[in-house]
Amino acid sequence: MTDAHCHLVRGETRHLLCEPFVGEASRLAAERDVVFYGTHPWYLDGFDADALRARLAANPQAGVGEIGLDRLKERNISPRMREIFEAQLRLAAEFRRPVVLHGAKCWGDVVKTIENGKWRMENEGGRIPAFLFHGFSRSGGLLPDIVKLNGYVSIGPAILNDHAVNYRELAKAIPEDRLLVESDATAENDAEVPSVRDIAAKLAELRGLTAEALEKVLERNAEAFLGVLNKHE
Repeated sequence: MTDAHCHLVRGETRHLLCEPFVGEASRLAAERDVVFYGTHPWYLDGFDADALRARLAANPQAGVGEIGLDRLKERNISPRMREIFEAQLRLAAEFRRPVVLHGAKCWGDVVKTIENGKWRMENEGGRIPAFLFHGFSRSGGLLPDIVKLNGYVSIGPAILNDHAVNYRELAKAIPEDRLLVESDATAENDAEVPSVRDIAAKLAELRGLTAEALEKVLERNAEAFLGVLNKHE
């Protein structure tokens, strides 16, 4: 099964490994794993556009991520955060790579930034083929906009919390062809974070599907999200 968002190799069939990497995840990636390069909004001081361009050019089967906006650590989104997010979107469009998004407490802003398209290459027609909304926890009101952007939503460990009533309702509302599952595992939380199979089992129960039927849906969606990056089409 595909873990659609994590930061280290855990033994799943396939991992979509995002920066910032923990434990040299990119070096440990297996054949089916896919690496995403980018600067997380918590680590803006490390952004280097030329270095990211060089990495994408040298790795034609790499995506861009985890990138985005964040209000979890600071109340306001700084101009620099927006600038770096748009710069990375521009590079993803230039190389036509799928993107993994971060949008803690500001998913509406992330969607608007993508829809406004100020980051697009005006003369070369760059296009981002697909987006993964990692850690998405807003109400379903944004789902139509996400679908229009060719976006996917990955369901995480919160679905196993019996008190996460709103999150479980969101998990049931996501269109079937947009569903993925993720652990968001790092070296720090690896021991506590459940397997994506456990997450998928609860998701299947909530949506009235068998585990086998949902796994087929999830793998089909992972293939579609990865698109041209997929090594096993």
